[in-house]
Amino acid sequence: MKQLKSTCRLAVVQAEPKLFDKEAGLQQTLVFIRRAAAQGAELIVFPELFIPGYPFGMNFGFSTGKRTPEGRADWQRYYEASILVPGPETEAIGAAAREAGAWVSIGVSERDAVTGTLYNSNLIFSPEGEVVSAHRKLKPTGSERVVWGDADRGFFPMAETPWGPVASLICWESYMPLARVALYQKGLTIYLSPNTNDNPEWQDTIRHIAIEGKCFFVNADMLISKESYPKDLKTWERDVSILPEQICRGGSCIVDPYGHYLTEPVWDDEAIILADLDMTQVYASRMEHDPCGHYSRPDVLELRVKED
Repeated sequence: MKQLKSTCRLAVVQAEPKLFDKEAGLQQTLVFIRRAAAQGAELIVFPELFIPGYPFGMNFGFSTGKRTPEGRADWQRYYEASILVPGPETEAIGAAAREAGAWVSIGVSERDAVTGTLYNSNLIFSPEGEVVSAHRKLKPTGSERVVWGDADRGFFPMAETPWGPVASLICWESYMPLARVALYQKGLTIYLSPNTNDNPEWQDTIRHIAIEGKCFFVNADMLISKESYPKDLKTWERDVSILPEQICRGGSCIVDPYGHYLTEPVWDDEAIILADLDMTQVYASRMEHDPCGHYSRPDVLELRVKED
């Protein structure tokens, strides 16, 4: 095993996205990258779908066997606010990562350059400004399938960083046991989880996964308020007006490989959550239980993974 850096200064950005506005979302992203880098961050992690935001509560006029013109118009608006990968937005984020000398992970709504399909994607940029990991969510959850398609590539990409292999599973992908194992098999050291889960049960999940995978778990959640939705959405009255004022409360935090909070969950506030990860804990924690090493039975259990 190659020698890794013993510490990683990590920043989790908990903020409210600029819903349906990719330009404002991009500018906000660049500001947070600069602010985190000014505090010494080497790895900067943003939430799920930070550009152009997670349209919580919207069904875009879909019901079984039925669509509405108003919902279709709002979906078209979200489609146009989604980004190409690569594209102008990724170029700008890459330049910011290069200027900061930092790794950057960010969730985006990705617009396929050929088809009309959107994907819930997570991108990891190197300090050289290159996209080194582009992961599309394997299975959108519930009615998310109205908006985003199943991943057709980029199933389990890894970013080879100075702290070992780093990868993401998006939101409820973390409830797919075999997907987790697909990452563990690659020696994952830092597990990035961009999501919108502010329910208390999720906190139990993330601590379990950190113990199970013997890795640092980065819980990157966001704030969403009703105020952040454009008032001129065609389906505002039906979908948005009935939502509570505060829709997602955050809860972002970092968990160590023993399942302990390295940083406690932050609720209801915008924050850049900073922590220094002691990477020696990853391998020390695997002394008794290495899930894909000495505590496995490949003669009994085998996982075959399709990479692309």
